[in-house]
Amino acid sequence: MPVSILRTLSCAALAAASVPAAQADGLAGAYLAGRAATYDSDFAAAALYYTQALARDPQNPLLMENVIFAQLAMGKAELAVPVAQRLLQTGARSQVANIILAGGHAAAGDFQAILDRDAEQAAIHPLVDGLLEGWAHIGTGSVSNALKSFDQLARDGSLRPFVLYHRALALASAGDYGGAEELFAAEDGRLATLSRRAAVARVQILSQLGRHDDAREALKAAFGSRLDPGLAAMDAQLAAGETLSYTIAPSPLEGIAEVFYTLGAALNGDTANDYVLMYARIAASLRPDHVDAILLSAGLLDQLGRYELSVATYKQVPVSHPDYHAAEMGRAEALRRAAKPNAAIEVLEQLARDFPKQPSVYVSLGDLLRQQEDYAGAASAYDKALANTPEGSGTGWFLYYARGICYERLGQWAQAEADFRASLELDPDRPQVLNYLGYSLVEKSSKLDEALDLIERAVAARPDSGFIVDSLGWVLYRMGQFDEAVAHMERAVELMPVDPVVNDHLGDVYWAVGRAREAEFQWKRALSFIKPEDTDGEADPERIRRKLEIGLDAVLAEEGAEPLKVANGG
Repeated sequence: MPVSILRTLSCAALAAASVPAAQADGLAGAYLAGRAATYDSDFAAAALYYTQALARDPQNPLLMENVIFAQLAMGKAELAVPVAQRLLQTGARSQVANIILAGGHAAAGDFQAILDRDAEQAAIHPLVDGLLEGWAHIGTGSVSNALKSFDQLARDGSLRPFVLYHRALALASAGDYGGAEELFAAEDGRLATLSRRAAVARVQILSQLGRHDDAREALKAAFGSRLDPGLAAMDAQLAAGETLSYTIAPSPLEGIAEVFYTLGAALNGDTANDYVLMYARIAASLRPDHVDAILLSAGLLDQLGRYELSVATYKQVPVSHPDYHAAEMGRAEALRRAAKPNAAIEVLEQLARDFPKQPSVYVSLGDLLRQQEDYAGAASAYDKALANTPEGSGTGWFLYYARGICYERLGQWAQAEADFRASLELDPDRPQVLNYLGYSLVEKSSKLDEALDLIERAVAARPDSGFIVDSLGWVLYRMGQFDEAVAHMERAVELMPVDPVVNDHLGDVYWAVGRAREAEFQWKRALSFIKPEDTDGEADPERIRRKLEIGLDAVLAEEGAEPLKVANGG
């Protein structure tokens, strides 16, 4: 496994550092601050503090490694190069330093330096090292040696698909589009299924061969008929008989950027986000127009909680780029997660003006407005999403469901019920829709037999959902079947022990079966779980306090509701 980038330092290693006693406290303080920043993925602070520590112990390889990574994570690879050079001069082995230096050689056009690296000390990853060698040979003008390098690496069966992909890209970069397509066409087009970029590469290569119709078929086979704006632009060019440029890896430098991106994308989701970030960042550093590397970096930063850095990275995608739409969608999500909903809404509203036929924009806008309790605005956004969503897309059920929630919250029950039923027509067994419609009917004391059937179907599909099990207990309670309701409500509290609504419901059920002390205990628990800022919650603290004061029967009488003994048939 590669050397750990972020968490290799220990107090023992620090104590062993050779520093004068007068400097020890300063080194320890900077180190500890850097380590704290590292665990928070605060790369700017980590770079600052580790650099301060390094000034006090300039030959410490572990401090150097952390400085290198922090700078790379921020997208400042150029600042990491001198530190990486110093680190390797100490004789230490460091994966991140080797990445930085290999990237530096490529950026300088010194491909021979990549070939001359010490195979052991400069190792990065078996796949990366082998692919770098192949592309470096392309950079020195030796296609034959490049192909030999790729072929030797491809003997490892686990690496073979990635190697063949880069072999095809290298052939295309040398102008041999026919040879590249032979590789893509083999094994029923397997290479094109490796990634989105692999599929796009084949489309571009077919177009370069003048096979525009085949390129359109390949585009459709890879992405279906519903294309995002970037892919739709490609399809429009092909339909007009225009030849697509080959942009995936047209030069050795861009090929090496693709090497790093390939490994990062392959590792994404299977290893730590900060580790994947190394590869995404160096790819974007070598090729600033590598939008997929930018998007990968921004998404990883979002997942790491570095929202401001994520937003800034998404903004690197130019407005003119076909994937600007995807970048702005990501930026809006990062702003939302950064607790800046108004800024996120502004981004999505502008995106809706730029892409008025793109349903995903309206869905994201509707979801965000619904979270902000702007139900009228959200319903309007879902209207537009539905208007631009083709039949049979598979998302219609959600749009009707989400819009139905908005109508229900706006008090427009007729429209809400119609949407919930439209959603179930498209997907009859969707448990959240069954539950929402059933629970709403219960709350309105309407069609209770149907409500029970809907909720029982939802429970059958999601027996461990506290919300849905609560609905089953609640409908039985509202139907006067109090004894049957108890077990379901108790199960719901087991599944959601700190939910105020579920605890409040269990209190009501206990009261209905004569377990007054237990009812009071549950109501008190419900009160303790209600957040002061939750003004739209179903659990009403004033009503719960009134129940504790005079009992549920008296509260129902004050509200003009039927007494429990009547509802229970007593």
